[in-house]
Amino acid sequence: MTVRHFLSLMDCSQAELIGLIKRGVELKALHRQGVVYEPLKNRVLAMIFEKASTRTRVSFEAGMIQLGGQAIFLSPRDTQLGRGEPIEDSARVLSSMVDAVMIRTFAHADVETFARNSTVPVINGLTDSLHPCQLLADMQTYHEQRGSIQGKRVAWIGDGNNMCNTFIQAAMQFDFTLSVACPEGYEPDQALLDQAGDRITLTRDPREAAAGAHLISTDVWASMGQEDEAEARLKRFKPYQVTPQTLDQADESVIFMHCLPAHRGEEVSCELMNDPRCVVWDQAENRLHVQKALVEFLLVD
Repeated sequence: MTVRHFLSLMDCSQAELIGLIKRGVELKALHRQGVVYEPLKNRVLAMIFEKASTRTRVSFEAGMIQLGGQAIFLSPRDTQLGRGEPIEDSARVLSSMVDAVMIRTFAHADVETFARNSTVPVINGLTDSLHPCQLLADMQTYHEQRGSIQGKRVAWIGDGNNMCNTFIQAAMQFDFTLSVACPEGYEPDQALLDQAGDRITLTRDPREAAAGAHLISTDVWASMGQEDEAEARLKRFKPYQVTPQTLDQADESVIFMHCLPAHRGEEVSCELMNDPRCVVWDQAENRLHVQKALVEFLLVD
């Protein structure tokens, strides 16, 4: 039987992705009702972290426990990967001992190499190129707040980073249009822009991107590993701060998302984090529930 991996949103069909969103809503409801649902008893998820994270670790670990399984946290100090063992060798060994592997790392090619050599499902918990689990949570949040995102207008304001790249894939998979506002030299992946075609608009003006938008999202200006660029980025991105006034340019039903952690006063104003149009706390919680739906999808027949 072919092993299913989840390395990007393009690894699932549109129908499968929508099914994951709806299943995330169902699992969230069961959790809040106190219903015990444990389809993953005796199943183990290995979690390889070469990049630290609060939300990714807690959501996957708590999710596995809630589904009756267990998760093993592996930092670079805990594996031979951190000591130079080939990815192919680690993949063969680890996949013989666990039921699935989640990897949060730097190079996307490393996750692809691991998946090619794994006999169990591999989940991309984040790479420098893509962050598909976060977009599942974002899409669940929009679904809960406003219904279907199909045909809607989305604005990405800030760095054309891994989150922006994944929003481009989401635009293709969930059928919405995306306007990206970023400074020159900080554009998202050109191959993804070419693939998405006229579904994506690139602009230098945040107000233009926000006009008529139903969803506005952003992320930190300097991601992990870019600390040496932080000062230069602060100056370059200053006009791209998202504020309540930015949302005032959008559709009256607009909501604001941020994958967190947020640098208040930089990419997002302090005021916006307390604005009723800000849904970042629901968005963060939904990482837990939609990832449970994902693991269930990959492991339960």
